[in-house]
Amino acid sequence: MSYEQIHYDVADRVATITLDRPDKLNAFTIKMLFELIDAFDRVDADDGVRAVIVTGAGRGFCAGADLSAGATSFNAGERPADIDDATALDRLRDGGGRLTLRIFECLKPVIGAINGPAVGVGATMTLPMDFRLAANTAKIGFVFARRGLVPEACSSWFLPRVVGLATALEWTYTGRVFPAADAHAAGLVRSLHEPDDLLPAAREIAAEIADNTSAVSIAATRQLLWRMLGADHPMEAHKVDSRLIEQLGRGADVAEGVTSFLEKRPAAFTMRPSSDLPAVMPWWEDRPFE
Repeated sequence: MSYEQIHYDVADRVATITLDRPDKLNAFTIKMLFELIDAFDRVDADDGVRAVIVTGAGRGFCAGADLSAGATSFNAGERPADIDDATALDRLRDGGGRLTLRIFECLKPVIGAINGPAVGVGATMTLPMDFRLAANTAKIGFVFARRGLVPEACSSWFLPRVVGLATALEWTYTGRVFPAADAHAAGLVRSLHEPDDLLPAAREIAAEIADNTSAVSIAATRQLLWRMLGADHPMEAHKVDSRLIEQLGRGADVAEGVTSFLEKRPAAFTMRPSSDLPAVMPWWEDRPFE
């Protein structure tokens, strides 16, 4: 797929996905949705990519849904049908949710570099990302109640798990737009940076992962930690991690990890997420809509 509303680049084993409608503060469209899903498919298919950074072009991260259709912007019956892959879009499904579920499924660590306003879906799309860094000038808002909507993009699942129920309720009930410093204080954002330092800081985290860890270990760990948020007892984690330890323990990466530690040298891991994930994966039940 060729991209019109995002930019995709890979350098030093890190993919950078840039929302690229700077004249619209990178407002979210159905076309952008399909392009982002395709980009995450590329990420998972490319064993040369070890981590992903998502950011925005220009002065915004994402100003939320494109409201150029006016009062019918959220009316499913009024959505245009003349876009690529329109037939694949179930018109009763929320597009932001399709994206956050795809990010949730990703096999690589995902880092959000929030360079400017992140409002509505611009905020909720970051929730399944593993780390969120923000420019100290950025502003964030879960503004749905001020538009007559409810929180979308699976954020009623993600947001309380990230910041706690009380903060999630306050932010969604008031719908206010708040500074990045408030997001940092609440734990939504890992760290604040001067705008020019934001991407270098995100790349530093990505490089530490890419340079020192097993890609298969990271893929399994990412799914293990995220999915155990919904487990009703630690025994569920014990069942799965026991099987993962048993299977990975027989693999080349564990042998290399132990040997390199004993020999006091950097590890050279060779296993690939595309072909070498433990047979236990996926251990979770079939999901709806798929």
